[in-house]
Amino acid sequence: MKTSPLVRLSLLIISLAIASPNLTAQLAPTANYGSNDAFPVGLSPTPVSQSPPWAYTRPTEKEKVKLFEFDAFGPYSFAKAALGGGIQQATKSPPEWGTGWDAFGTRVASNFGIQLVTTSTRYGMAEVLHEDTAYYRCQCTGFLPRFGHALISTLTGRHGADGHTDFSISGLISRYAGTMTALAWYPDRYGVKDGFRMGNYNLLGQVAGDVALEFYLWRPTHIV
Repeated sequence: MKTSPLVRLSLLIISLAIASPNLTAQLAPTANYGSNDAFPVGLSPTPVSQSPPWAYTRPTEKEKVKLFEFDAFGPYSFAKAALGGGIQQATKSPPEWGTGWDAFGTRVASNFGIQLVTTSTRYGMAEVLHEDTAYYRCQCTGFLPRFGHALISTLTGRHGADGHTDFSISGLISRYAGTMTALAWYPDRYGVKDGFRMGNYNLLGQVAGDVALEFYLWRPTHIV
């Protein structure tokens, strides 16, 4: 049975994430207190005097809330919703929503809803499974290593007290939870198969988002 390029690419990402412990150990060594990149994107480090050469500290509950707010309501989430809405508007998907500004607003709102469910599911499951799914920039150098780190980070998280990187169940399930929930407001002709297909796009959209987080320089400078 033939599979679409989108499905094959999604399966490749999942396979890389499952087989990632050795690879991520090379791409992203244990976090360094002396570097801002050792902290989750969306937070800033607290200065530590005479810090050890390397260490990992799990985000506090307050920091987790700020990370959730950054992922759910930060500039990236609105930008992705608007970009996705623009693409859907250009391709008239779904056609039942029509054209014009009202249709565009509906598509953007739909994408934002998918992202909100995705993010809420990811953080909720991560809390239950004791996963740290925050995005940490690579401690490596060079475009390809950093790009590989961003690719794998889509479906990996920090585990245990030492923060070792491993496959993230919440990172995978949340991508499809968001699009399956969207079936509640999509036209009636959309079913589970469509929800899975949109979940593949959701997964690839997160890859693009992680690449942006890896290479884009701006992020909040303090915790309110």
